[in-house]
Amino acid sequence: MDLMVRMKGVGGVDQLEVAACEPQSPGPDEVRIRHEAIGVNFIDIYHRTGLYPVPLPAVLGVEGAGTVEAVGAGVADIAIGDRIAYAGAPVGAYAATRLLPRTRVIRLPDDISLRVAAASMLKGLTAHMLLTRTYPVSAESIILIHAAAGGLGVMLVRCAKHLGATVIGTTGSAEKAHIAKMHGADHVIVGRDADIVSEVAALTGGHGVDFAIDGIGGGMLSKTLACVRPFGTVASIGQAAGPIPPIDADQLGPRRSLSLARPSIMTYSADLNTYSVASRALVKAMQAGVAAEIGGEYLLSEAATAQADLESGRTSGSLLLIP
Repeated sequence: MDLMVRMKGVGGVDQLEVAACEPQSPGPDEVRIRHEAIGVNFIDIYHRTGLYPVPLPAVLGVEGAGTVEAVGAGVADIAIGDRIAYAGAPVGAYAATRLLPRTRVIRLPDDISLRVAAASMLKGLTAHMLLTRTYPVSAESIILIHAAAGGLGVMLVRCAKHLGATVIGTTGSAEKAHIAKMHGADHVIVGRDADIVSEVAALTGGHGVDFAIDGIGGGMLSKTLACVRPFGTVASIGQAAGPIPPIDADQLGPRRSLSLARPSIMTYSADLNTYSVASRALVKAMQAGVAAEIGGEYLLSEAATAQADLESGRTSGSLLLIP
């Protein structure tokens, strides 16, 4: 008998319950994966709190890695025993085993750890979306990354430095600033109440950054807009600090001439061609050592604790659930 973690209602972590489950038989063009590790992400929290509604009851989770233990009819290029990883829809990762469409399965080479892959898939695809599609980052780019010691933040810093960019990060503490610098950030602005706009201006000679990535939300987005040069781009990708207040078009232009993007990794990864291209690029990056940092591991039955720790901001790096 296996375990899964099921969301029984919208609300706090008390809405997550551990339940027994039996492995399911894969249908046509499906595989069954036995997870070695499952990634924990803010989108899981957004699902739990109802920001992004899901049908109830629901098994949350959008990334994981493990070994194929059964294949359905029509699956010819994936075999039992293959090491695989995945990210994106459909949700359902918080379980010892699950079914996946063959189109979501990414075969892993032997030199990539399953746990590293489980920590890196969603964040790596997000970095690919942001640094190639949303804004083409290059060695000439100066970019701002909020929460640069978090799971996504570390991945973004590593990927941006791999592309040669100059990275300015923000963190809530000196300890997290050390983590961000250890992973390549050129400059780190420390403190939740720091004057980010003034500090970015000082670091860029008054010009501002080319591209800023804001996953904090709340009142931070208006400050982020003020950190970007004319004709620069801001990507708003989350709201860990709360809902984003309405944006007046005058905050973008004409004087500032800014572009504001609201890209969704779930939409990005839903396109199978994009998913394939981005996943191949991510596998090569992981082989080159550009991967997420595992910041904590929890038993699958401790999913509520993992989400609470992530939500509180007490963690750094990526969090994993281990069945």
